[in-house]
Amino acid sequence: MHSMKDAILVVDDQPANLKVLLSFLQTHNFQIYIADSGTRALHVLSKVIPDLVLLDVMMPDIDGFETCRRIKADQRLTGVPVIFMTALDSVEDKVAGFTAGGVDYITKPFQQVEVLARIKTHIMLRKREREIEQALAEIKTLTGILPICSYCKQIRNDKGYWQQVEEYIGQHSQALFSHGLCPDCYKKEMDSFLELTGQRKSKAQEAEGN
Repeated sequence: MHSMKDAILVVDDQPANLKVLLSFLQTHNFQIYIADSGTRALHVLSKVIPDLVLLDVMMPDIDGFETCRRIKADQRLTGVPVIFMTALDSVEDKVAGFTAGGVDYITKPFQQVEVLARIKTHIMLRKREREIEQALAEIKTLTGILPICSYCKQIRNDKGYWQQVEEYIGQHSQALFSHGLCPDCYKKEMDSFLELTGQRKSKAQEAEGN
């Protein structure tokens, strides 16, 4: 069975750049989407969630920085890594890109080996991040004060209803339960059983015997 291809959205208003990147990335088994403006990129992203976005900075309608800000404002897309492609190389431009939400820069003209290395690195990091997010989502913890009945030991839940302690803990943690009897409860149960079966005198009978 073949694994699904990692998907990349390439955004550049220069057809020559799009053609080179499309050809190069397809040979490395990526699923490629293309857009020639920030507006069209956002339209594509309304339908698909790629594993990474390669985003040109200098574009005619909305520039790459603003496009990135709009991508990061979408809750569905906030975790998608954005790598800027630009001929700009000043510290101010790089800071602007990182502030907008980008994770990296690729400077034009492209070095294909560098492009591939950066893409693979950030896709791998995003996958590890998703694995951690999933693991954390599966972990439930109990904190704070739990109201518990001193007689029947039921716990009052967040909605004000009373639940058996194992039911409540099972809903708020990953704990599993193995039921048994502690020594004190075992003795009480055995005493009751012996009295019911006539194998042991009740306390009243013992008092009469004395």
